[in-house]
Amino acid sequence: MALKVIGAGWGRAGTESLRTALEILGYAKCYHMFALLKNSKQVAHWEQLHRKERPNYDDLFKGYLATVDFPGAMHYQELMQQYPDAKVILTVRDADLWYASAAKTIFRPLPGAVRAVPSIFGFFSANLRGLGRLFRYLDAVLFADFLENKMRDAAHMKKRFIAWNDEVKRKVPAEKLLVYEVQEGWGPLCKFLGVPVPDVPFPTANNSNDFANRVKPINIVKALWNSSKSKSKPLSS
Repeated sequence: MALKVIGAGWGRAGTESLRTALEILGYAKCYHMFALLKNSKQVAHWEQLHRKERPNYDDLFKGYLATVDFPGAMHYQELMQQYPDAKVILTVRDADLWYASAAKTIFRPLPGAVRAVPSIFGFFSANLRGLGRLFRYLDAVLFADFLENKMRDAAHMKKRFIAWNDEVKRKVPAEKLLVYEVQEGWGPLCKFLGVPVPDVPFPTANNSNDFANRVKPINIVKALWNSSKSKSKPLSS
């Protein structure tokens, strides 16, 4: 199964709303950072990509037709080479609004209680046990390398955000690229993908309050524990 859509936009630029919208349009499943949290062993593939090595794409994106958000956005060029027929969507947002949202969510340090999850609950779940390696990847690759550990420098981060969007516009052929604000709704997205507009409202998902609730330690443990249990259940006949 090959990816049909590659998201090149940064987190907090409407990626969760886009993920939901793509799945409504039939591009299910759509990979997102939350998918990596629920299957932490896949961090090995992203580590390979960071080292400029070729991962097992079939394993990484098994069952997926699209990817959005980090870490996929960081590797949109490698993904384009692997999936040359895929279309690219760059979600954009006013830089001031983007940084205000990111500063309250993804740029905040992980609570100590969350970082303690692997050691406390890892005995019960291989996925929870693998979160330690995932957290180290995020610290070293996303925050230290990609974002240069300057998440608190608003001017620098907004400049980086704008420069990234400009780079994507330069490097992706215009006929394969949609520069998109989720506030535009279904019209531009469906036209770009060549699919009918669905008879449901465009989704709005993962605002700052939603994000804060999802990353509470107890909710992370519940979500990952339930995910681990569902994977261990035998298929019904």
